[in-house]
Amino acid sequence: MTDLSSLTLQNQLLTREVKRRVDQLAAINTVAATVGQSLDLDVTLDTALDVVLQIVEAEAGGISLIDEEAQEVVLRAQRGWARNLEERPMRIPFGKGMTGRVLRSNKAVLDNNLDGSEELAVPSFLEEDFRSIVMAPMHARGRVIGILSIMSSKPNSFEPDIIGVLEAIADTVGVALHNAQLYEATLENQNNLKAILDSTTDGIIATDQKGRIRHINEQAERMFAFWRTELVKTPLREIPIDPHVRDLLLRALETRSGEQESFEVTFETGQTVSITASPVHYEKQVEQNSETDGWVIVFRDVTHRRTAELARAQYIAAAAHDMRSPLGVTINSLKLLDTMIEATDETVSELLILAQNGVDRLQALIDDVLRLEQIEAGYGVEPEEVDVVSLLREACHQMQAVVMANKIQLTLDLEDNLPRVQLDRQLISRAVINYLDNAAKYIDENGHIILRAFVKGPMLHIEVTDDGPGIPPQEQTRLFERFYRAPMTRAVPGTGLGLAIVKSIARAVGGDVYVRSTPGQGSTFGITARITPP
Repeated sequence: MTDLSSLTLQNQLLTREVKRRVDQLAAINTVAATVGQSLDLDVTLDTALDVVLQIVEAEAGGISLIDEEAQEVVLRAQRGWARNLEERPMRIPFGKGMTGRVLRSNKAVLDNNLDGSEELAVPSFLEEDFRSIVMAPMHARGRVIGILSIMSSKPNSFEPDIIGVLEAIADTVGVALHNAQLYEATLENQNNLKAILDSTTDGIIATDQKGRIRHINEQAERMFAFWRTELVKTPLREIPIDPHVRDLLLRALETRSGEQESFEVTFETGQTVSITASPVHYEKQVEQNSETDGWVIVFRDVTHRRTAELARAQYIAAAAHDMRSPLGVTINSLKLLDTMIEATDETVSELLILAQNGVDRLQALIDDVLRLEQIEAGYGVEPEEVDVVSLLREACHQMQAVVMANKIQLTLDLEDNLPRVQLDRQLISRAVINYLDNAAKYIDENGHIILRAFVKGPMLHIEVTDDGPGIPPQEQTRLFERFYRAPMTRAVPGTGLGLAIVKSIARAVGGDVYVRSTPGQGSTFGITARITPP
């Protein structure tokens, strides 16, 4: 009989223990299900504290979060306290009071007999008249992010087994709060980024790797007069902007070159906009399947600069015209004077030759400066349908006199099926002639020049290669600067503007210039032009 009674008692105890464990697990699941419904930090704090107090049947409670920067634990939510601390939250320095004990031990602390003798970091806590307290650390991602506390006004209110339950609940709440913190930080970063992008004077459009709109800032919205909220996730090819601008953007994105693309366009309204499309790359946990992860397109209104450039070009044109009149008089006077002086006076003849050469150089300098200013300002640039093959053959024909006089060989090497493109024929022809003339100046008799053209991506490449002396590397970076002449070339007549003019022409047709050279092995000068179908 005694054995049976003992067995019955054991079964009852086991049943109660199982029920207690089941209730504890149910409580933890309830907390997890409830606090995981929101990513708003304040909502999560309030919800978590309400659910915890209901489950453990405590009179009061609080949730404190760690402020790493201030090295403090800050009370963020409270229930059942005599004082409302929302306006001036309780802040406890690391290592102080009961909070310090929890952080040092990384375990829950239970005190069922608060009598006022405890070491408190905030003495005013005594005014709450709590007699029992349990404080448990909240963990997330392997570190303590805060402390969950429950209190009672009665002594001996909490059993020791509440510690395990509260620790499990605290960690569940900790994970939910950490997720809410991350979400809050993400929203804050997004809002900061949006504020920064909206405050800039440049229009900005960001796309994903498939060209779908991800972000449009306020300036772009004003610039193109559309509603940005309606265009998010819309393919770039469908946005309501100038068709010519849209086509240029799509061509830049479709090249997949992974390089920045820049160009300028002038709208029918007269507004001139500089456009830069830059690829975006970011780290992924999975393997990337494209050369770019998206694009950032920046639109900068440069109408004022364009207006100033045109005004400058017009001013210089007027100044050059005014200088040409007295210069023309000087040239004619020198020629007349030459016919009036007897040829037997060698000194006078030499002085006349020097004067004539100086005037000729001044005339060439005025012409080059005027041409350079006009090109850079886009003044008088007139695109037309150009047959690249005929243009280059014509350039070779114009160089025949120089080629024969210098006893050099000129070869034309053209890629098959070169396209007809929309370019300013006169400008491109001038650039090619400048390159050819430059090469002819610096190679010896029986030297060889090759003029070649080919297409690479969206660009037309025209190159002039010679077998001349080559250029030292330290000089190559400055060759296209205005008035710069490498030391070994200064003995050859010139204004120092020929290559600068080529560079300006390249920029005017959406391209650029480059040079490859090795001393003793000749040089290759190239110009690129963006291919715009006629």
